[in-house]
Amino acid sequence: MNFRFQIELEGLVVGGFSEVSGVQAELETEDYREGGVNGYVHKFVKASKVPSLTIKRGLTNSDTLWTWFQDTKNGRITRRSGSVILVDAAGGEQWRWNFTEALPVKWTGPDLKSDSGSVAFESIELVHNGFSKDG
Repeated sequence: MNFRFQIELEGLVVGGFSEVSGVQAELETEDYREGGVNGYVHKFVKASKVPSLTIKRGLTNSDTLWTWFQDTKNGRITRRSGSVILVDAAGGEQWRWNFTEALPVKWTGPDLKSDSGSVAFESIELVHNGFSKDG
C-alpha cells in the first residue's frame, strides 16, 4: 500500500495514509436585491464552511488517534490542531495543509489481517475549524 499522506498532531506524525478527503473550503453567500437594479443581484459573503476531513486506509504503530477518539467519546474533549502532509516517493514533504481545533467524530476499524505487525485502521473523520496551506 502506498502511504502518500501523513497526519501530524501537535508536531508529532501519528500515521501514514493512502487517501484524504475534505481538504476544501467554501464561502457561503447571501443574495441582496437592490431596489431599482434589475440587471444583477449583489452577492455578499456570509461565512466560510469546511467539511470534515476523512482520512482513509491508514497504517500506524501509534494508538494516538484511537485514544483521542475514545477520550472524545467518553466526554474528555480535547481539540487538537495538526496537518495533512503530502509526501513524495522518497518520503520528503511536498505540501502541507494545517487544520485547527479538530475533534474525531467517527472511527472505522480495519479488516483484520495477520500479515502485518502494525495496527491498521480503515478511516477516521475529523471535524475542525478550518485550515491553511503551506508548501
